[in-house]
Amino acid sequence: MHTLDFVVFLVYLAGITIFGGSFFRKNKTSAAFTLGNRSIPGWVVAMSIFATFVSSISYLALPGIAYQSNWNAFVFSLSIPIAAVVAVFVFVPLYRRINSPSAYTYLEQRFGPWARIYASVSYFLTQLMRIGTILYLLALTINTIFGWNIAVVIIVTGIVVMIYSLLGGIQAVVWTDAIQGIILIGGAIACAGYILVSMPQGPGQLFEIASANDKFSLGSFGLDLAQPTFWVVMVYGIFINLQNFGIDQNYVQRYVASKSDLDAKKSAFSGGMLYVPISLLFLFIGTALYAFYQSSAGFLPAELQDVTRSDGVFPYFIVNELPMGITGLLIASIFAAGMSTISTSYNSSATVFLTDYYQRFFKKSASDKEAMKVLYISSAVISVSGILIALAMINVKSVLDAWWKLASIFSGGMLGLFLLGVVSKRANVVGAIAGVLVGIAIIVWMSLSQLFLGEDALANQFHTYLTIVFGTTAIFLVGFLVSMFVSKKRTNTSQDL
Repeated sequence: MHTLDFVVFLVYLAGITIFGGSFFRKNKTSAAFTLGNRSIPGWVVAMSIFATFVSSISYLALPGIAYQSNWNAFVFSLSIPIAAVVAVFVFVPLYRRINSPSAYTYLEQRFGPWARIYASVSYFLTQLMRIGTILYLLALTINTIFGWNIAVVIIVTGIVVMIYSLLGGIQAVVWTDAIQGIILIGGAIACAGYILVSMPQGPGQLFEIASANDKFSLGSFGLDLAQPTFWVVMVYGIFINLQNFGIDQNYVQRYVASKSDLDAKKSAFSGGMLYVPISLLFLFIGTALYAFYQSSAGFLPAELQDVTRSDGVFPYFIVNELPMGITGLLIASIFAAGMSTISTSYNSSATVFLTDYYQRFFKKSASDKEAMKVLYISSAVISVSGILIALAMINVKSVLDAWWKLASIFSGGMLGLFLLGVVSKRANVVGAIAGVLVGIAIIVWMSLSQLFLGEDALANQFHTYLTIVFGTTAIFLVGFLVSMFVSKKRTNTSQDL
């Protein structure tokens, strides 16, 4: 690390913390903390949604998985346009009409308090795993660069992000998201360009090496549901992204915080669509790194030549190959990606706790002073929990695989309950409860059966990515059919009377 790189990184870290904290004076009420008084410009909300998609999971793990294998992960991005269109025409109007800071108010209106609790608990579990994964990846980068202890970096980073998130509320979160989104795009473009011009035989050599090793493949187009084929990842992506746009507090809170319905729709669509080309850029960087080291343009240590350590290749390249100044920019970009997502999770999780638990079950008429105290305390608890999970993730083989699998498990199929309420007007509480029970049973079986049954025929034979697919589908179908049966039975009983 040159002094200039170190200065660039520290100036960014200090600057973004001070900038986020500067919103403290505008953050005196719970409405300002959770919705920013609905005064946030549309382009800022759009960049914030984009930054929520792009975390250090994308910035480090996507290049890592492309270096290790191919572009199969890009299939996930190809599903985003489908979910974005549904968001514009269905999800955004729905939440703007309900006008609640919480994404789960609708579920209580539709099926009762239990539905709200079920979905919010699933959300908390998913966010905790997301925070932990991102903190770990950030620490991995700093460990590669400076040799600092991973555990110490996890703890310090988690606390720093918590401080400016607490001080500035949602306004600090979305504005820092916008700035960090611009920085991370600039850093990725600079890195990709540098690799292209650094190939010994010119840019064409990169594509020759990548093509010869099938690095541009989107995966198998076979129908094997036990492997991450094109179709498995595509279906998984559709369900996960429908869940992101439709029931994820991170997104819904931004819809409601937008100035107008039109701004909310534009922000949801453009923020999601921007991720598609940028995720492709991250995968290209991973493929380019593979070609770079295969061509002997750079030296890769023996410990990183093991493909299971591919998540560390990009950080190593940043430190040892990039010119002075660009290294600092890339390190800042990685932190930009991670910090924006962590701060979003802190704020949204605190908002859910206040709205869905404290004000709903403990004190409905809480004063703003009490509400702000709850927001601060819940943010701190979420922060500490995320840090502990990050510490537990040290030495995970592939962070992207781990994150996708855990997200699929902990999401709990709550998308199915939401779709049941939106799509079927005849769906009722009995049907919804039956659907959730069956869905949870399927999720538990798919998640844990191999752990207890091993290779037994009764164990789950499907890929983990399909957990959310089967769980969501079961909740919707069972809920719909049971609701129809109960409704018909009640009608017949009424006629008999």
